[in-house]
Amino acid sequence: MKVLLADDDAFFRLSLRKALCRWGYEVVLASDGTEAWDILQGIDPPRLVILDWMMPGMNGVDICRRIRAQMTDTYSYVILITSKNEKDDVITALDAEADDYVGKPFDIHELRARLQSGLRIINLQSSLALKQRELCHQATHDSLTGIWNRQAILDILERETAAARAARKPLSAAIVDIDDFKRVNDTFGHVIGDGVLRETVLTMQSALRHFDHIGRYGGEEFVIVMPGVRKGQGLKIAERVRQRVAGHAFDSLPGREKVTLSIGIASDRGAGDPGLLLRSADEALYRAKTRGRNRVEPAAAPLPRERREGRRRLV
Repeated sequence: MKVLLADDDAFFRLSLRKALCRWGYEVVLASDGTEAWDILQGIDPPRLVILDWMMPGMNGVDICRRIRAQMTDTYSYVILITSKNEKDDVITALDAEADDYVGKPFDIHELRARLQSGLRIINLQSSLALKQRELCHQATHDSLTGIWNRQAILDILERETAAARAARKPLSAAIVDIDDFKRVNDTFGHVIGDGVLRETVLTMQSALRHFDHIGRYGGEEFVIVMPGVRKGQGLKIAERVRQRVAGHAFDSLPGREKVTLSIGIASDRGAGDPGLLLRSADEALYRAKTRGRNRVEPAAAPLPRERREGRRRLV
């Protein structure tokens, strides 16, 4: 674990550095507050921080306040070391959100124990941050395929629609359906079906741009959001996705059978209605199904909301 030791007293700095190295810490030295702050703003900064209160450039309390103001997801454990031992000084240090306060002169073994406490807190915070990231991923991603889940892709569509409207840029969205997927589940079982879903997603992703968004809309349906894409380019991307899947021999299917997609795609020129865009793509998907499957169909025009009521979907 790296430790930042910031003190303007060269003798104190070097003598404490020896002890820290002996305890197994990697020590980064700073001779004033400005240098210490620059180190903390660098790549992979130390998370254990020992600061002298009174230093040139920036004092330890000010550095502590700046650390807490950053609100990053990694925690820095700060120990202030100083000869200022009055009650008001302790209160000032704690108000600056220092984790610990050690008065000079101090017992070197006591400092070691305080550092070990800081290390435990840092490790606990790291575990909590990792768990939080895992929970956030679970809340926004489909557990089977690993792509965005329904709510997340709809949120992305709404955000991208608003951005396209504000910037007066085009946006395209597609709804993709795996043809005859019920037959796959009925013939080979749901375990094989799950494998087909995962393999289909990987194959589709290989045909998309890195800044396109894909999410599982439900069952064997997916939504693709393509920022900055007009109708013609959107059709080309959708056709590339269809061809990539149609030409893929699926390892998850016995005999490496083929899988095909039906795709409906709609484009928006800045009207900024994500619901209408999605409904237009859905209507185009319906036409792709009725016209034989394994094809891409563009939306003829944005659909009035009332025309969507009661429509039946082919599967």
